[in-house]
Amino acid sequence: VQLQAFGGGLVQAGGSLRLSCAASGRTFSMYDMGWYRQAPGRDRRFVAAISSSGLNTYYTDSVKGLFTISRDNAKNRVYLQMNSLKPEDTAVYYCARKGQGGSYYSLSSYDYWGQGTLVTVSS
Repeated sequence: VQLQAFGGGLVQAGGSLRLSCAASGRTFSMYDMGWYRQAPGRDRRFVAAISSSGLNTYYTDSVKGLFTISRDNAKNRVYLQMNSLKPEDTAVYYCARKGQGGSYYSLSSYDYWGQGTLVTVSS
C-alpha cells in the first residue's frame, strides 16, 4: 500500500486549502482513513478520520466545523477540505490508513502512512 498526500502550500490566514491523498491497491474501500498533522517541534496529532464507507467522520475539537474529510472510493482518494485556516494550522499533514480495530484517535491504530504535505498559514 502506498499513500501520497498532496495539495499543501502557503496560504494566508482565513484562506482555504484542499488536501488530497491518493492510495494504491484494490482494498482502499475496505479501510478507514485518517489525517494527522505535525507542527515543528511537536508530536504528530490526529486531525480527522473517515470510515471505509464514508458515512462516519471524526474530528479533533480544534477543526470541527472548519475542516471536512471525505473520500471517493472509486478513485482511491481521501480529501481534507480546510477552511478558515489559522497560523496554528501550520504543519506537515499526513494521510494514513487505519488498521482493523483500535481508536480513530490513536496514532498506533494506523498502519500505513503517506509522506506528508506541508501547509503553511501566514498571519
